[in-house]
Amino acid sequence: AAEVREGSEVGKMPTAVMAENSVGFSKLLEQCEIQELEAPGGIATPQVYAQLLALYLLHNDMNTARYLWKRIPQAIKTANPELGAIWSVGQRIWQRDFPGIYTVISSHQWSDTIQPIMEELRAVLEQGWQADPSTRMVVPKKTEPPPIPQIPNEQQLARLTDYVAFLEN
Repeated sequence: AAEVREGSEVGKMPTAVMAENSVGFSKLLEQCEIQELEAPGGIATPQVYAQLLALYLLHNDMNTARYLWKRIPQAIKTANPELGAIWSVGQRIWQRDFPGIYTVISSHQWSDTIQPIMEELRAVLEQGWQADPSTRMVVPKKTEPPPIPQIPNEQQLARLTDYVAFLEN
């Protein structure tokens, strides 16, 4: 479960600590949204913005992520390159550049609070899907159908006869 620890400096917002499962991610998202709303002067800490942005991407809430990016003050974006890297992942998702998503996630050294979110995002993207670089499409992974048990012809004929007789009566 997610927990909140008080910041060490006076006037600083509590720092959300990463949770280990999807329920924890939802709870963390809720906590970060509250922290942003209650931020002094309406401006949250860079860590809160980073977690919010990454969590919106994880929850595939691209519109909210985009509006968050627009409302983050430029000075905070400039001073925190990790925010730009998270947004770069978001841009790749928006453009459906799936190889680019994996490249950006793998190439950046994420902070301790963002790393678990990025790992989960990568896992969600890989689960049950595969990227086709030639068509730049994501398609479901093909699974082998379970083998159909072979029934002897006489047994099939007997079943069919019983079924037809049942329907006629």
